[in-house]
Amino acid sequence: MNLTGQNVIDFELNQLSSHLWESANILRGPVDAADFKTFIFPLLFFKRISDVYDEEMTEALAESDGDQQYALFPENHRFQIPEDCHWDDVRKKTTNVGKALARAMREIEKANPDTLYGIFGDAQWTNKDRLSDALLRDLIEHFSKLPLGNQFARADVLGQSYEYLIKKFADATNKKAGEFYTPRSVVNLMVRILDPREGETIYDPACGTGGMLIEAIQHVKDAGGNVRTLWGRLFGQEKNLTTSSIARMNCFLHGVEDFQIVRGDTLRQPAFHAGDTLAHFDCVIANPPFSLQKWGEDVWTSDPYGRNFAEMPPAKSGDFAWVQHMVKSMAAKSGRMAVVLPHGALFRMGKEGKIRQKILGMDILDAVIGLGQNLFYGTGLAACILVFRQTKPKAHRKKVLIVDASKEFKKGRAQNELLPEHVDSIYRWYEEHTDVEGVARLVALDEIKENDWNLNIPRYIEPVIEEEKITVAEAIENLKVSLDEAYKAEDRLKELLADHGLMEDVQC
Repeated sequence: MNLTGQNVIDFELNQLSSHLWESANILRGPVDAADFKTFIFPLLFFKRISDVYDEEMTEALAESDGDQQYALFPENHRFQIPEDCHWDDVRKKTTNVGKALARAMREIEKANPDTLYGIFGDAQWTNKDRLSDALLRDLIEHFSKLPLGNQFARADVLGQSYEYLIKKFADATNKKAGEFYTPRSVVNLMVRILDPREGETIYDPACGTGGMLIEAIQHVKDAGGNVRTLWGRLFGQEKNLTTSSIARMNCFLHGVEDFQIVRGDTLRQPAFHAGDTLAHFDCVIANPPFSLQKWGEDVWTSDPYGRNFAEMPPAKSGDFAWVQHMVKSMAAKSGRMAVVLPHGALFRMGKEGKIRQKILGMDILDAVIGLGQNLFYGTGLAACILVFRQTKPKAHRKKVLIVDASKEFKKGRAQNELLPEHVDSIYRWYEEHTDVEGVARLVALDEIKENDWNLNIPRYIEPVIEEEKITVAEAIENLKVSLDEAYKAEDRLKELLADHGLMEDVQC
């Protein structure tokens, strides 16, 4: 088979993705589908860094004419692997395999405290009721069949395969997947709107598996930018331990060399600061949990960062806690943000109504984009994207673009899908920033004020009702059918009246 260019990448990607997904089938049964990611991703990363370590050893030996001590110098390796903690060391184990795995992973984390601390998560490798020695040996042998060093699995291909696995795991656990996965078409739309550039800072306060940060990198790369200018400028925070670990592995496997993804509760304990204030970023992007309860109201009553600047969000819904946190995290002039919210955030009154009024009065809300239903894992509800800019173009000031993209999706059995052509259409409406009948309107703040600061999309956009067009011949045929049905109905009525002896009382 002769393969060149993109065909080679596609072949490698399909081969690697299929092999990785097959590892899930080895776990199927003893391990619930919702926990696949807890075990598969750490194994994949362990194998990757071990294979890369071997490649680095080979290069260092070649440079030093076989000097083993030189080849072991830490300077020759991206990550340190302590003695007896290599993939091949664990592969030799026939009993207590889980214990050997757990030990190797913990020791690697300790040997790389600045980069890999806690990255393997908290999987229960020693639980033999779920992970017998035989099952773990099968799993390890399966991963051992494919070399995962840079020579055989380039970062771009491995990264895409990793994203493929995340998507497959999300599909397998639809109801729970919303906690860690945003459909990549939605992510792509949000990133295109924000348009991150070389050297800018990018922040996701609810980063899940890191998909938005990865998409931002890809966007800069596709635009011909130098992605290395983003190293040290990518920031994320994620509350769930397993998910935050997956996000860090995702960045490493995509070849990202410097980033900060911190495990923690963003609303209660934001991780990134500049002195006594929150750190500021050029691009702020997130799909936070919808209408989160117990989000941290107790902390926000005296929030040291002033994130309740518009109003205290209601105790039972953290939607506008996320919005206010993200607004406070935008850079003063270059800052822009995109956030996914449930539609209720557009029109719920009370405290949320007051927050909308305050934020709209600041004239930083640039657009409201209503999406179709059942696009997100774990909820059939329609969502919306709110776009903010610290500095709006002059033509956009005192106005908000409202877009009804609720019909832009492909219907699916379990879940609807936003296809590339749908993303292109929505992005075009946003970019043109003008009225499109039945789809988009540039609405003045004065009109929104008259509507009590309600942003419910149907208030501003009326759907286009298409009139049915028929020929004269079709109209005549329809009339004949209708007359025939009327005559049949009349005959049936006469029969019923006759059966009840009522025909004499009725003039037909």
